[in-house]
Amino acid sequence: MPHDKLLSLPEIHELAYSALLGSGARNLQLEQATLAIVEAEADGIRTVGLGYLPTYCEQLRRGKIVGDAQPSHEQISGSAITSDAAYGFSFAAFSEAMDDFHSLSRTQGIAALAIRHSSSAGVLGWFVERTAKAGLIGIGFANSSALMAPYGGSKAFFGTNPLAFAVPRNNGLPPLIADMATSQVAYVTVKEHAEKGKSIPTGWGLDKHGQPTTDANEVLDGGAMAPAGGHKGALLALLVDVLAGGMAGPNFSFQASRFATADGGPPDVGQMFIALAPERFTGVPAGPAPFADRLEVMLSALGEDDGVHLPGDGRYKQRESAASNGVAVPETLIASLQAYSKG
Repeated sequence: MPHDKLLSLPEIHELAYSALLGSGARNLQLEQATLAIVEAEADGIRTVGLGYLPTYCEQLRRGKIVGDAQPSHEQISGSAITSDAAYGFSFAAFSEAMDDFHSLSRTQGIAALAIRHSSSAGVLGWFVERTAKAGLIGIGFANSSALMAPYGGSKAFFGTNPLAFAVPRNNGLPPLIADMATSQVAYVTVKEHAEKGKSIPTGWGLDKHGQPTTDANEVLDGGAMAPAGGHKGALLALLVDVLAGGMAGPNFSFQASRFATADGGPPDVGQMFIALAPERFTGVPAGPAPFADRLEVMLSALGEDDGVHLPGDGRYKQRESAASNGVAVPETLIASLQAYSKG
């Protein structure tokens, strides 16, 4: 039977860094992709943490992600910035443009950052949380390769196209943070069920004939993900594709090469981020305190209902546990990642 090994977050950082370095990631690409992987593991999101790292490594080795890409950005209007990820990691492109993006938001009250020629965004909350920690409200949209059927359809057309938001809070409290796929669940969750031989609930996906299925392998073998909430999830996926594919892009979901394999060229998708400065809307230039104070009144009232959890609570608890106790990682996964470090 496979066994797990308990790794500290610094050990996970070293494991991820070495695997990415051995696969061709360099400089900002290496630094930011490593951070994204480690933070996903700390948050308990293995499917886009170490579990997804072999896919990144293969894509780097095949040139689907450019490991030494040099992202660049420019301000194209009063409150708009475009970033060229140069077919590298979206994490690196966002990091390269982030300071100017946030500064522009403080000056203008609102700013938008469109990242083009990009790849998977991984945990979209990773991006907007950085905006919230800068005292700004962050909203993010990322399109992905076609995996989800439109409402009433049977074939994959949209990506799982996530959207996320993060809101700063007062008194050192961590931001509110929410991150959701527009499909019923994330694709990597279905893939994980298939790998473990587990069935999936009805409503997660369709088989290749467009019929609901509980067999994860049937979803992966020519089937499609189902949208969250029926037509509502499909409409949100369309919105994400318009913003991240149409305005950033250049590829819409149906045009992008698959995220899950190393085959094909770069997916060439996009991400769109919006940052809002609360003080500009409250008319108090000293900071977000009036907004944040009113926010706490609402959150306090929300918390009076037993069983209600604020967005991000589970993520933060998982982080605390990971920092204190480490993370259990299958030894087989560790061995496969160590093999990538050898180049």
